[in-house]
Amino acid sequence: MSTDAPTAAHRADSHDLIRVQGARVNNLKDVSVEIPKRRLTVFTGVSGSGKSSLVFGTIAAESQRMINETYSAFVQGFMPTLARPDVDVLDGLTTAIIVDQERMGANARSTVGTATDVNAMLRILFSRLGQPYIGSPQAFSFNVASVSGSGAITIERGEATTKERRSFTVTGGMCPRCEGMGSVNDIDLTQLYDETKSLAEGALTIPGYTADGWSVRIFTGSGFLDADKPIKDYTKKELHDFLYRDPVKVKIGDINLTYEGLVPKLQKSMLSKDREAMQPHIRAFVDRAVTFTTCPDCGGTRLSEAARSSKIGGISIADACAMQISDLADWVSGLDEPSVAPLLSALRQTLESFVEIGLGYLSLDRPAGTLSGGEAQRTKIIRHLGSSLTDVTYVFDEPTIGLHPHDIQRMNELLLRLRDKGNTVLVVEHKPEMIAIADHVVDLGPRAGTAGGTITYTGSLDGLRASDTLTGHHLDDRATLKDTVRTPTGTLAIRGASSHNLRDVDVDIPLGMLVVVTGVAGSGKSSLVHGSIPASEGVISIDQAAIRGSRRSNPATYTGLLDPIRKAFAKANGVKPALFSSNSEGACPNCNGAGVIYTDLGIMAGVSTVCEVCEGKRFQASVLEYRLGGRDISEVLAMSVTTADEFFGSGEARTPAAHSILSRLVDVGLGYLSLGQPLTTLSGGERQRLKLATHLSEQGGVYVLDEPTTGLHLADVEQLLGLLDRLVDSGKSVIVVEHHQAVMAHADWIIDLGPGAGHDGGLVVFEGTPAELVAAKSTLTGQHLATYVEA
Repeated sequence: MSTDAPTAAHRADSHDLIRVQGARVNNLKDVSVEIPKRRLTVFTGVSGSGKSSLVFGTIAAESQRMINETYSAFVQGFMPTLARPDVDVLDGLTTAIIVDQERMGANARSTVGTATDVNAMLRILFSRLGQPYIGSPQAFSFNVASVSGSGAITIERGEATTKERRSFTVTGGMCPRCEGMGSVNDIDLTQLYDETKSLAEGALTIPGYTADGWSVRIFTGSGFLDADKPIKDYTKKELHDFLYRDPVKVKIGDINLTYEGLVPKLQKSMLSKDREAMQPHIRAFVDRAVTFTTCPDCGGTRLSEAARSSKIGGISIADACAMQISDLADWVSGLDEPSVAPLLSALRQTLESFVEIGLGYLSLDRPAGTLSGGEAQRTKIIRHLGSSLTDVTYVFDEPTIGLHPHDIQRMNELLLRLRDKGNTVLVVEHKPEMIAIADHVVDLGPRAGTAGGTITYTGSLDGLRASDTLTGHHLDDRATLKDTVRTPTGTLAIRGASSHNLRDVDVDIPLGMLVVVTGVAGSGKSSLVHGSIPASEGVISIDQAAIRGSRRSNPATYTGLLDPIRKAFAKANGVKPALFSSNSEGACPNCNGAGVIYTDLGIMAGVSTVCEVCEGKRFQASVLEYRLGGRDISEVLAMSVTTADEFFGSGEARTPAAHSILSRLVDVGLGYLSLGQPLTTLSGGERQRLKLATHLSEQGGVYVLDEPTTGLHLADVEQLLGLLDRLVDSGKSVIVVEHHQAVMAHADWIIDLGPGAGHDGGLVVFEGTPAELVAAKSTLTGQHLATYVEA
């Protein structure tokens, strides 16, 4: 057998790098970098250094834009239009699959099952095998209502016209009582209005319902009610028309409007929305006015009686969705039915992926909006685990969020498996355990915001350790256990906690200390802290929910800082405060205070150009003539938090109200942000710290934080621990749900839940000082913490 002489390498094999030249997205400063393909590259750097701008805003964004351009103009018209990133050259890109931390849609009808297609497969399975047979797959869907109707239809055939009687029925699986929501609500009418007042006097106490607003005018002008009569004096008919009347057309002045009773109107406008997606003041109103109880007809399963009656081996679809996914996977594996073999195989594979990725403790009926950022990200990864695609770029945004050190090892194995199939894996990450598996490291910095945006190191992990960079200095940092811990000033007693998977837990949380609640993902930490700590006046809870804000929102508007600044400018110049708002009277008329003009080009990416009139300053020229301390309002908004802190702290511009807010922003490590930077450009870690800064002023005695180290570099964690210490030393109690070992080691008291996840968790397996936990090594957390502090 003869063999040819070895040939020279094929030209097609030479494209083994992704090359970026001259990237200027957000704070990147003409960044050029080469990233090896078919390797695992980790991007490190402090929060706000430009990692996401390079990976997501440049590489992934351009890959997605180029893929979208391969579709016809007609199809592109239905897709989001993406602008080309500000970069000179991007070479060697492959198809990018982005697995980010965005929470899954907080739609009240969305569950883990519906969001992952598992419910769709289960519905088909039950429609084929369920006994008794009740109908097609939609008969098992809690989002499809059962409807029926009949009537005559007119059909034209040639010149003849005939009438035929037709009827139709749709059998859905929705519970008619709760309409597939799983819970029913009762409205406390005393929270809607003050019955001693009339509508004209402002009886309605609902957010947005002002006496002179359209919401109330439709009631007063309808002719059904007397606007000047106190509500307690209404006749039975007037009260029914006011509260429950069905929609009816009315004319108010020259305008035709639809009149509807207050209760159904509220149910459509506010109560049909998911609570997590509401604005804070509306959420507070709904919490006061509405009591949610489990639907008595379906027991919270959302399904009709017929859907619950059809069973496979004694298990209904409601039972299957309520099972822990690891148990459901075992049940599906035990089904042997050749007629649906391909379906069973796909279902089994998806459920086993859940277990493998460490989400076996979830159940399919869990509302998607209640998943943490880390859980949502891992749920998205499931789609790609069994994929046959290779030479794809997978882009991950901190996949270790919400993971215990024990779970991080499994995540590492998954990422390496994706790489070994011949894919390029790009990971933005802070945890040393994940940086350790990198083939290649790109470190951005040296600091955050305008002080970042450059590449400080590229190469191997050993090279990073030896490099003179912030990440290199902190990579081997190990927090040490405290020699002495604080003495508790009291206790917060939790008795019989049983929400989600908690098993009748009794625990005393010491006050006046830094308490860390830990345990593997799914062990019941959030259920204990958010579901069982009494929501008394003194408890301030700061969770990971996203900050909602448009490109007009910025740190100054979000924190309320702009109000004292506007008043100070107005007082110094003897004019109205509204002039100093780019959303009000002072706005540049050409760009309406946006600073840029957006031009929509249909299927092409929209173009934004700096406003020629105000040159991006967002204010009218006349407003910029007013000064405070020698600066105009646009110059103040361009300042960094640190500069503004000094500016408003002393001298002519001294404004104590502004200074106190700015000091809190500096405290949480956001001194580098500019006051007018759009919220949409902030990273996840920056947004959470911005939220923390706004809550620091509240007069609460107990702070509850949910993984405050999310998105924080090792150097930033040190600063966060200093802040938590200052809070406790000022007399507050701080309870932190956390996996970061530096925070655990720094705690005064640890409450460890477990021993496993889901129904294998839900118990307190340890409570005591970190030193006792390390000495005992009796739990998974104890073993990992002992290794971490090298005990």
